[in-house]
Amino acid sequence: MKWIGSLLLGIVVAASFGVSVHAETAEELRAQITAGQNELGAIDAQINALKKELSTVGSAKSTLQNTIKKLETERKKVLADISYTEKRIRVTDLEITELSESIYTKEQEIATQEYAIAEVIRRLNEHDNVSPVIAFLQNDTLGDFWRVLDDLLIVREDMQQAALMLSDARSDLESKRGDAEEKRTSLLALSDEYKDQQQVLTNTTQEKSTLLKQTQNKESEYQKLLKEKQDARAKMEAEMREYESKLQYILDPSSIPVAGTAVFSWPIAKPIITQYFGGTEFAKQNASVYAGRAYHPGVDIGAARGTKILAPADGVVRATGNTDTAKGCWAWGKWTLVDHNNGLSTLYAHQDVQAVSAGQTVTRGSVIGYVGNTGYSTGPHLHFTVYARDAVEVKTFGATACASVPRPTAPTSAYLDPMLYLPAL
Repeated sequence: MKWIGSLLLGIVVAASFGVSVHAETAEELRAQITAGQNELGAIDAQINALKKELSTVGSAKSTLQNTIKKLETERKKVLADISYTEKRIRVTDLEITELSESIYTKEQEIATQEYAIAEVIRRLNEHDNVSPVIAFLQNDTLGDFWRVLDDLLIVREDMQQAALMLSDARSDLESKRGDAEEKRTSLLALSDEYKDQQQVLTNTTQEKSTLLKQTQNKESEYQKLLKEKQDARAKMEAEMREYESKLQYILDPSSIPVAGTAVFSWPIAKPIITQYFGGTEFAKQNASVYAGRAYHPGVDIGAARGTKILAPADGVVRATGNTDTAKGCWAWGKWTLVDHNNGLSTLYAHQDVQAVSAGQTVTRGSVIGYVGNTGYSTGPHLHFTVYARDAVEVKTFGATACASVPRPTAPTSAYLDPMLYLPAL
């Protein structure tokens, strides 16, 4: 049975050689991945510092100087976001390479094991074809004959163990392939995110340039511009509220989730509510903005420009739009309306970049856009509205500056308090 020992020794040498070839590369890859992850931590700290600075600047009085300072800080924050995404792409790419190396090594290991098992089976078959009498005569003594039989039993047990190890190796290989596929999907998502963040940066730069041009860098011109926006917004809101108050809709409670059921996730990570649904203090203090009514038809979530907006549940994008395309229409800015299969629809307004389009399917947690300051907005935030799905429509109406642009509209009774369907903070 010396052939068995020689064969097993060859297998061990081959396996060891295969590992040594890739060991140095694997160590280098792991070192690069660790270094990249450490850099991500440093960039993340920089982003958090800029968020704090934006919070301070955002609470200051709305003057031209403060607005320009805020835009510049936002630009720095977006640059940090881009740097973070670039690094994540690099780390993910290295992780895919590491997995590919591991898959290659595992494939070589499996091939070696399969060859070894096949060779042992072939030799055993040759031995089984020899009759016991001939096998006895081929050995010098009776003891040698019994030792051969014992060795055969040991080899059969080792074969069973080898088969189990081969099965485990194949399962491990499939798991690694699955991990690699997930990493590749993640890499594609990061690439899309990177492109969107570049667009956010472009929009921020253009907004600053446009503001300076409109105001000629004069505070008086800036305050005049703010007043024009407020007046236009008030007219639009009055027209919209009057139109919606005439719409008839009887809400069937059985067609929507029970109030207090958290069917949605938060569309912003770590949300900070700046204005709630209904008769809010801000709405009371700025009644002219809400057509004389101290009423706010959604919740406002404060967040830095470029913050990802996440789908709170699975759904289909019904429509997207941009009220800024109509001069003087200070409304939702860039908005997205998503229909969900629970009887509700959700609106996301004041976006900087829209990451989805009409007809697209979205899943809970997927990126649908990025927080901005478009439309009538006192600072970057997400306006989040929840409607009874059957009642909301996208249409053009009215005679103000917004008359030519499609907007979501619904009877007053179809507006629902988003807090009734979100997890408690």
